[in-house]
Amino acid sequence: MPAKKTAKKSIPTGKERPSSDSFFDSVFQVARLIPKGRVSTYGAIAEYLGSRLSARMVGWAMNAAGSAEKPVPAHRVVNRNGMLSGKHHFATPTLMEELLRNEKIMVKDDKIVDFDKHFWNPVELDEKL
Repeated sequence: MPAKKTAKKSIPTGKERPSSDSFFDSVFQVARLIPKGRVSTYGAIAEYLGSRLSARMVGWAMNAAGSAEKPVPAHRVVNRNGMLSGKHHFATPTLMEELLRNEKIMVKDDKIVDFDKHFWNPVELDEKL
């Protein structure tokens, strides 16, 4: 029986949706596209990947981002209210906030100030096509 041909997987450039061998890899690819000085949410990433009800899985992926082959800017992914709900998974309890502040994103009481202004929706990738 002949071997099946498999299509080569590609990393998104902003012109196509990511495809990968695992959901976590897809999440990492989308997170890497979040521009500096912007943030996205677990739910927005899940919805973009076609799995609207999997925001919690995106959170699990962000928790595992430290073991990804290439760096993942997990600090740019927050909850739907702009809260730094994943901050306890960083090396120190303040590291997520420090990384955001380095990108000129202000945080007050563990919440992004002017969240709507800083929010980046991955759907914007499709709008550029």
